[in-house]
Amino acid sequence: MGKIAIITGAGSGIGKAAALAFLKAGWKVALAGRRKDALEQTAKESGAGEHAWCVPTDVAKQDSVKALFAGVKGKWGRVDALFNNAGINAPGASLEELGLDQWQAVVDVNLTGMFLCMQEAFKVMKEQNPRGGRIINNGSISAHAPRPGSAAYTATKHAVTGLTKCGALDGRKYDIAVGQIDIGNARTEMAERMAKGVPQADGSIRPEALMDVAHVGEAVLHMAGFPVETNVLFMTIKATKMPFEGRG
Repeated sequence: MGKIAIITGAGSGIGKAAALAFLKAGWKVALAGRRKDALEQTAKESGAGEHAWCVPTDVAKQDSVKALFAGVKGKWGRVDALFNNAGINAPGASLEELGLDQWQAVVDVNLTGMFLCMQEAFKVMKEQNPRGGRIINNGSISAHAPRPGSAAYTATKHAVTGLTKCGALDGRKYDIAVGQIDIGNARTEMAERMAKGVPQADGSIRPEALMDVAHVGEAVLHMAGFPVETNVLFMTIKATKMPFEGRG
């Protein structure tokens, strides 16, 4: 009957690109996100008909996440892959100026939301037949190196790496493969500002190179395409000329 995926943050950006790639490849995909209209637009653009199912979801709320996974299990019987992609950022601010509410909002979505989705995926995947599945977490270049004024985002993305490693270990006994994709400067609405100039570590403002977000969707699909006995634990995909390697 084809493979089943859940993609969070599927209404825009990287999540949308991944959803389109999966649907084009014949997967059935639950499109999860907070904005129903954006999810419906992704489904419409895919032309995948009933293979695309829009499920309004707030990953920061446990009841909402539980309803998402229960709904997919009820509709399609299993979950073969989760792309844990939903994420937000706080306005750029020096660490001492970051509000607690801003910090908490980012932690709630980027870290707690990812944990809640992984937890529900584990519960479904370990009981289904055939057993197991794959979880791919959206890390970020920020899981390795911060930008100025990004304490909340960078802290959560570093934490995602720890969550990925723990998930990869805990998932072994259930045939669940957990990996992470670290993405740098994909051309999305969120990253469009990079081309106009963003703060650098030396205090300057410089434009940065961007890459086609569709390439990220293809990379996530590639990771998901392996059998569960094979895991891409970490993948980095970035605009070739963006500052990351070395010191610029």
